[in-house]
Amino acid sequence: MTTAAFVFDAALSSFEQEVILKSKEVPILVDFWAEWCEPCKALGPILEKLAAEFNGSFLLAKVDVDKEQQLAGYFQVKSIPTVMLLKDGQIVDGFPGALPENQLREFLKHHEVIAKEAEPEVVEEITPEALDPETEVLNLRTAIQAEPEKAELKLDLMLALLKTGGFVEAEKILDALPANLATDDRAIKAKARLTFASILKNAPPAAVLEQAIASNPDDCRARHYLGVHYLLEDKTEAGLEQFLEMLKRNKSFEEGLPRKALIDAFRIIDNEDLVGQYRRKMASLLF
Repeated sequence: MTTAAFVFDAALSSFEQEVILKSKEVPILVDFWAEWCEPCKALGPILEKLAAEFNGSFLLAKVDVDKEQQLAGYFQVKSIPTVMLLKDGQIVDGFPGALPENQLREFLKHHEVIAKEAEPEVVEEITPEALDPETEVLNLRTAIQAEPEKAELKLDLMLALLKTGGFVEAEKILDALPANLATDDRAIKAKARLTFASILKNAPPAAVLEQAIASNPDDCRARHYLGVHYLLEDKTEAGLEQFLEMLKRNKSFEEGLPRKALIDAFRIIDNEDLVGQYRRKMASLLF
């Protein structure tokens, strides 16, 4: 907040509303001053500084005695500067003359006027809209043309291609990554995702697999294919459920494929809570 938020010019016409009644909500210091008064010029800036620092713990009403002679007479102001403190609609204290800052602080403290901490400014965080995968791929291709030596961009392109089903090109990029990026967590996850994608090269569509499982719930081959379909379509939990069901029905299917499928799936899933949940389920079936 600025000083102006806590300092205002007071006039007789609005004094009752803006000062007397307002003092029932918050303490108000009334500063009687004039342009020609040198001590007033020393005191005024200090009072305004404290008003800003105290952040609304008190308000400062400024009364120009040359303009508001009737108001100054009402308060029997005999010299300026004169400062009065109003609380609950009443004058509770005051002083004539210009006090130094340390004495002004003591005066406020004596009347239990304590500085408020400024509320932090709330800045609305603007989250950029996520690009659709096709646009992301296009933007990354453009960026790579501008900076062909920047290998990180190629890693980003590989990950974007995986979202669009561009597995062949993604695999080529993965194979060509420099050694420092080939061991990056994102590259490791991408490799696992590509492994799943290769499984589906000769697999039936998901709808056919769902029908096969409905006809024969023990069809672990169909469950494996369907689980991979779900994973690559980001139906993560549905995919894990298919692998878990394989484990329940036939742990030794194809030399432990159900367990291997679950472990490979854990490598590409970012949701740690979900992974932890299914690790525990897997362990309860194995041990």
